[in-house]
Order: sequence, then C-alpha cells, then structure tokens
Amino acid sequence: MAGDGYPAISDYAFLSDCHSLALVGRDASVEWACFHRFDSSPVFARILDRDRGGYFRIAPSGDYHVTRRYLPQTNVLETRFETATGVVTVTDCLPVREDLTRPGRPERRSPGHMLLRRVRGEAGVVEMDLEFFPKFEYGMTTPLLELLGDDLAVASGGPETLLLQSGLGPLRHSGIGGCTARTSVAADEERYVALTDSRAGALAVRRLSDVELRGRLEETVEFWSRWASRCTYQGPYREMVVRSALVLKGLIYDRSGAVAAAATASLPEEIGGERNWDYRYAWLRDSSAMMAVLAGIGYVEEAGQFADWLLRTTAGRADDLQIMYGLGGERLLHEVHLDHLEGYRHSRPVRIGNGAWNQFQLDIYGELLAATWFVVRQRNWRPRGPGRFAFIRDVVELNIQRWQELDEGIWEIRGGRREFVFSKLMAWLCVDRGLRLLEVIPELAADTELRGRWEQARSDIRTSLETRGVDPRTGSFLQAYDHDALDASALQIGLRGFLPFDDPRILATIDRIEAELTRNGHVYRYLGDDGLLGSEGSFVFCTLWLVSALACAGRIEAAEAHLARVLDCANDLGLLAEEIDPDTGEQLGNFPQGFSHLGVIAAVLNLGFAQGHDVGFVLPGALDTTGTADRTHS
Repeated sequence: MAGDGYPAISDYAFLSDCHSLALVGRDASVEWACFHRFDSSPVFARILDRDRGGYFRIAPSGDYHVTRRYLPQTNVLETRFETATGVVTVTDCLPVREDLTRPGRPERRSPGHMLLRRVRGEAGVVEMDLEFFPKFEYGMTTPLLELLGDDLAVASGGPETLLLQSGLGPLRHSGIGGCTARTSVAADEERYVALTDSRAGALAVRRLSDVELRGRLEETVEFWSRWASRCTYQGPYREMVVRSALVLKGLIYDRSGAVAAAATASLPEEIGGERNWDYRYAWLRDSSAMMAVLAGIGYVEEAGQFADWLLRTTAGRADDLQIMYGLGGERLLHEVHLDHLEGYRHSRPVRIGNGAWNQFQLDIYGELLAATWFVVRQRNWRPRGPGRFAFIRDVVELNIQRWQELDEGIWEIRGGRREFVFSKLMAWLCVDRGLRLLEVIPELAADTELRGRWEQARSDIRTSLETRGVDPRTGSFLQAYDHDALDASALQIGLRGFLPFDDPRILATIDRIEAELTRNGHVYRYLGDDGLLGSEGSFVFCTLWLVSALACAGRIEAAEAHLARVLDCANDLGLLAEEIDPDTGEQLGNFPQGFSHLGVIAAVLNLGFAQGHDVGFVLPGALDTTGTADRTHS
C-alpha cells in the first residue's frame, strides 16, 4: 500500500476493449471501470475514494503471494495467487473480437459490454472470495441489487444496469447494494465470472455457458496477439515497444477513432495536492503524435481512423479547431469538482471534465501537419477527398494568421498567456511541413501564390525564434520570449529539425536541462510559477525527450542511462503514469499515460537509429531531422 489504504498507482493493470476500460489492482480488485466510453462515469471508482468508490474483487480468503503478467502480446491480465494450500490464477479481460471487415478493429457489440474473469485452479485447493460492491456516477449512487438465484445478480441505479453472473458459489447480499460469495477451487477447475453493463432498462438477463465465456476469452487473446504481431519494429527493447503500442491501441475509442490521453481522472501529480486532472479526452497534440508513431511501426489504419474523426469533429473547418474534444467529438468539457470524493490519498479536488478545453494553444496546428507529413512520407498514406486537401491548406493559413499571438502553451499553464518558444517552434513546423506536403499533393502544389506566402512566413517565424527565443547569457533556448525560465520542451527544437544537433544553441539547451531540470536522472517540465499551488513530479515524456536528444547528439551512454531509469520505474507489467517522483521512483498522475508510452517508443527508436540499427523508419518529432537538410529553404 502507498498510504492511507490506497495502493500505489503502479499497482494497477490496464484493460481495454477499445470502448470500455478498467484498472485492476495487484489483489485482482477492479477499482476503476468505465463502460461504453472511456470518459463515461465509472461503475467502480475506489481508486478515488476507498469507502465511496466501489470495487469488484476476486482473491483468496487467506494470505497469499501474488505475481502477475499480461498474456504475451495482449491486454489480457493473469494474476497468480500462491497460498499455503494451493495455487490459483485469475485471468481478466474486456472481451473483444476482431471485425473481419475492418482488420485490426473490434467488432461492434450490442447492447452491453463485459468484464470477464476466469478463475483456474493450478495446484491444491484454494478458498476464494468474491466481493462485488458497485457504485455508480462517481460513487454518488448506491445501486439497488437483486439476486436472481444463486449465480445471478442485477445492480441498477441512475443510468446504469449491471448483470453479474458468478460461478464462485452462491451469491449473498452484503450491506446495501453489494454481494459476496465464497467457494473452493481445486487444481484443474475453471470457474467463470462475467459482469455485463447495459444502459438502464436495456439489459437482457441470460446465463452464458462456460463454453461461450471460454470462447470470448480466446477471441480476446487472439484479437490482441494478432494486432501486436503487426508491429514492424524488430530491434532492441521490442517487448517494451509492443507493450507501449498495446497501451496506445487500448486508448483508442474505436467507435469514433479518437484517442484518450490517459485512462483515468484526477490521479494526482503531487500527493495531497490540487494538480488533479481528467485526461480521458482527445487532445489534438497527443492524438496526432500517437497516431504518427503507431503508423510508423505498422499501424496505418489507426492513423486514417483518427484523420476521419478529426474531419468529422471539426466539420472540415480549420478555424473551428480547439485543443481537445470528447471522444465522440464533443466540444463542451466543463470542469466539475466532485467534493463528495476524498481523492486518491486525499488529493483534492477530484475533477472531471477539463477546463483547458477552451484554451488557445498555438502548437496544435504544427502537431497536425507534422503527423500528416510523417504518415504521407513514411507510409505513403494520402488524404482521401477534396475536403482533406482544403483542411490542410486552411490549417497552415490559420497558423500563419495567429503565430504572433500569445497562448497557454503545451503545458496548459493557468497563470496567463505568453509567447512560448515551443509554440513558435510548432508554428514554424506547421508551415514547413505544409510546404513539404505541397511537393507531394498535386491538389495543393498548383497554387504558386500559396507557396510564396508560406515560404515568407516560415522565414519570419525562424527569425523571430532565433532572435527572441535564445538566452543571450547561456546561449540556450528559453521557455518563452521575455522570460528567463527554462523548459524541457526546448529539446524539441533539435528533435523537430529546426536546428542540427551540433548547433551550439542545441548543445547548450541539452546541457542546461541536464543541469537544472534533471533530478536523479528524471526531467521536470519546468520549474517556477505556473498559476497553481504546490509542485509536481518529473515528467516521463520530458525524460524520454532527453533520451532522444542525447542520442541524436551522439551521447549514447547518457541516453541509455536515462532510458534505463524510466524503464526501471515502469511497473511489473511495463505500464507508466504521466510523472515520476525523482526521489522515490513512485509513479504519479493519470495512468497509464499515452504520452509516456509514445515517448518510450520514440526514445527506443531514436536510440536504435543513433546506434546504427535499422528501425524501419524515421520518427516524427525525433529523428524527423536530418540536421541541416531540414533547414533547406527555411
């Protein structure tokens, strides 16, 4: 336990069927589960309140030693309990079956989604307990629970209805809204427990046979292993690359193609602090980068799916872009404090929704164009239909109109707008990648006036960045114009190809970030006032940016050391949260975090490229750089 009865954030495992998700503790307790959509209200939320949140646990009655793993190349969890009397495994998944008409994508099931749990005796006899205590709408609703015989229970309240089918002995009421069961499981015995979720009033009560449930488990293993086998990367750290790709796939909401930034809401960046945010939404920055890296290791279908979602969501109008959306394309994501929840380890407020939805962040235009260029160049993907060509053009034009404006920046700082160096970098990148797309998309290339205007804008942005973005005292890049603070995002100036890695300003930036923003090998985003109380941990993605930058600069040994520190902090399943406490190695923030796993893939591939390995492609925002080659005509 991390403290106050709460498990460490790293104690959890992640399950997904690309519509629903769940987190499972080391004791096989489901303590976070959102059905139908990742951003829906959970039916278990004990991770945010030990008493009010609700949970669903299957574990031995007595003492045990536990180990766990994902079944190879899947998001199917196996927890192994060794007791004084025997050994038992609990296998958990959110069942999914591949849609043969849409390779790599789940079949759409209706009306409900399921959490499937198999209990198998491996040796001896083990007495097992089932504890089922759902709470709906973030713990606000204790459901009405009805037992339908010994093996079925229906929990209903508000918008949710759950059907529990248990093969672990007769179910018995326990308290209000919950039930329990106890039975012994002997070697070679299999028992199945299925929890099906439906919208209120839509549940069909039907007992499923063990044969049918076993088939659902086998289909799920097949789906994930088949998807993982498409990964084209074959170099060092492949296992971690595949695990990170599986996390990213699990964060894609298949019904729309949107990508959630993380699986959870309000896990704290500082224990007991206020930096607790809801990350179950689709940020254009995160999504674009994740889709590009997935496409780069063989998953082009997902990139096209995201592009389709983006055009639908914005109705093809660049000036309607906002930094983030709900998974169905919703724009209004108003932030709400849930004061009835105590928060993970008393970290309050607990927030749902995200108040950054209406911020202006200039960098999103560059992220979109960089991802588009990468997929076009590396995987020969082409936009389909005239609407996409016009959209690309309009994004660049809007970027040119707005690049001199102040914004909230990549870190969504709530202390006021500034002229952030990273934002200007991405404004330059937007125009640069737009010009490159002119070379390969005939529908854009015909407009000669467009080319001249874009080339001038690219030159103007470069001059501004090189003139105002550099600290005259140290020669390193800064966080913002007219501010002397340092920011890890300055590492991207080399990684995005703006300057070669032998440029003294890039080397000075790397040296300063290692000296001033790094603690015990882990990198902070920035230090100083950002409009919020308290502090935060080191940012995993920033440490991985440093790995990439060091590798590109030829400092291979240092890059390997920083990568090792990050991977040593991953949990036993290879999962990473948003941040790490650099003193204790404790994971902090929402979990698992897409940016962190994107960063792992990027860092591994950049390191491999720098060492001379054939990684199969050149990464966006990493070795998307050929040094001075990227500066041609800019």
